[in-house]
Amino acid sequence: MPSAISTGKERITKFTNCRLVKGDELVEQDLWVSSATGKIVRSQEVFYGKHAVPDATINLGGRIIAPGLIDVQLNGAFGFNFSSIPEDPSSYGKTLKQVNKLLVQTGVTSYLPTLTSNLQEVYHQALPHLGPSGALRLSEDGAESLGAHCEGPFLSPSKNGIHPAEVLVPATNGFSDLEAMYGACNINPTLDPLSGHVLAPKIKKITAAPEIAAMTATIPEITSRGIVYSIGHTEASYEEASAAVAAGATMITHLFNAMRPLHHRNPGVFGVLGIAESLPRPYFGIIADGIHLHPTSIKIAFNAHPEGFILVTDAMHLVGLEDGVYEWGNGERIVKVGSKLLLEGTEKIAGSSITLIECVSNFLNFSGATIPQALKAVTATPAAMLGLTGVKGSLESDADADLVVLEEEVDESGKRNLRIDQVWKFGSKMFDRSE
Repeated sequence: MPSAISTGKERITKFTNCRLVKGDELVEQDLWVSSATGKIVRSQEVFYGKHAVPDATINLGGRIIAPGLIDVQLNGAFGFNFSSIPEDPSSYGKTLKQVNKLLVQTGVTSYLPTLTSNLQEVYHQALPHLGPSGALRLSEDGAESLGAHCEGPFLSPSKNGIHPAEVLVPATNGFSDLEAMYGACNINPTLDPLSGHVLAPKIKKITAAPEIAAMTATIPEITSRGIVYSIGHTEASYEEASAAVAAGATMITHLFNAMRPLHHRNPGVFGVLGIAESLPRPYFGIIADGIHLHPTSIKIAFNAHPEGFILVTDAMHLVGLEDGVYEWGNGERIVKVGSKLLLEGTEKIAGSSITLIECVSNFLNFSGATIPQALKAVTATPAAMLGLTGVKGSLESDADADLVVLEEEVDESGKRNLRIDQVWKFGSKMFDRSE
């Protein structure tokens, strides 16, 4: 991954009197970051080897520092739907930049912008804007994309959720159908004409139903390009889901939702969390908004495979907006009441409008997990799923200096809440609740 560049003066910041999230523990330890390199500093090496001292020391009064949060399923925010091309297509990129600056204030420093099932031209117009950050990564740009997530249109028509059934298609001809749908330049590595470097595909993750047409046979071609294949919106049986894992599927999109339910004679997709040791158990996304899943279902999933547990928002563009009725598409509308979104006139869930830190707090209360365990589900575990261990989701030396400063609050009923006090991106402060 390219180095971050700050447009400001080189500055080393030292955080002291703080607790760092490291693995499953909170460790009392100082942390040094550099706004010039955008990395976490090897403090002993800098102090004794280079005789450098921090430009600023921040006493956090015992608060928690965690890596910046990573949301691997975000459909939009603050009124901007990633899957909707505006009347003036040239404004798409400008609006996206505004959303990134707002999104970082929620604690999300990296994410996968998600495109739901749509027509070919939408993917071709949107994906060029949603790929991984280029060589110049500026802290002041806010949250950064780690690559796009295409959720569809290769889904099961019977498990489409709010994805329009009329745009769903089977990958009858395998990978060539994916190239035609998403654009060959978006799903394949490309050559940067200026640097000569090979650039990763714009797409980082694809959600598809493995039992439809030639999809399972196509999984190796997808993963060979560094793209994560995620099982989702599917009628797959346990056997079909297991075959997908054997072919290279490493993720499950919003476990339990939009898939065949757990059955005692055929556990379906959920069954691969207890898969034989000859196959790796996949990571899986969980929407902990208190609406998509019962708290006990979340606890069962976590206990089945804690190392694969990833909290996601599946948030729609309505997150950050007032309650009300909003246009969706094809003449349909979405009703927003708090974090609950329903397709108007139905009880069909239309994504969520919750923030990722709220999901973490909910999980703490639903499961009794520790703070490090809950934060791992939005930091180290999604980073590992994306192949970014040691770069994102970590407070170890040389990792990207994406940080959140947190305060735990407990109300009179004993309910726990994690409040974001500060957000740092590449070693520069982007948000401070007290300012």
